[in-house]
Amino acid sequence: MNRLYHFPLSPFCRKVRLSLAEKKIEVELVEERYWEPDADFLRRNPAGKVPILKLNGHTYSDSTAICEMLEELHPTPALLPRDANDRYEVRRLVAWFDGKFHDEVTSKLLMERVYRKVMGLGYPDSKNVKQGLKAIKYHLDYMAWLLDQRRWLAGDSMSLADFTAAAHLSSLDYVSDVDWNRSEAVKDWYAKIKSRPAFRSILADQIPGNLPSRQYADLDF
Repeated sequence: MNRLYHFPLSPFCRKVRLSLAEKKIEVELVEERYWEPDADFLRRNPAGKVPILKLNGHTYSDSTAICEMLEELHPTPALLPRDANDRYEVRRLVAWFDGKFHDEVTSKLLMERVYRKVMGLGYPDSKNVKQGLKAIKYHLDYMAWLLDQRRWLAGDSMSLADFTAAAHLSSLDYVSDVDWNRSEAVKDWYAKIKSRPAFRSILADQIPGNLPSRQYADLDF
């Protein structure tokens, strides 16, 4: 049985889920409370992080490494372009969202809004929330600038860069922390991504004690 060990609101897990679904690779989703000590989990990934993918008898970790491995094993539909410079741009943006965006926005907002409650760590830190809400404006403006020049974030074709960005934004949209009125271009881009069949299971996610925002699963916002 192919399995993906994940946590529903983790953007890194969502990136892998979107890639698997887009390539029509069926897996069983196993929710993993990775912050709780578990010997079996650490054997699967000594780094103590999700996602972890068990596929065809092999175990894989690290979201970007998994997605690139899937691209090699299942090149159609392609999520990485063939041209080297185009692949570079996709990888640059994947690193941007998983690094800079996550550090400045996702980690601050999701940690305070959801993870503190789920992990039993107490009340949200309002300072972190304010910093995250301030930083996301800059990132949305950057996305708008990219989309003013391109059909998709990294070029003329949808790519892993789009799925990575959508993974982060969808997690934040669950807690209503994305101002979709800030940019019509970003809103239209997300509507296209959100409407893909690959997104269906993500839009069905529910975190006990944390209901999704009103527009979260609305394909027309």
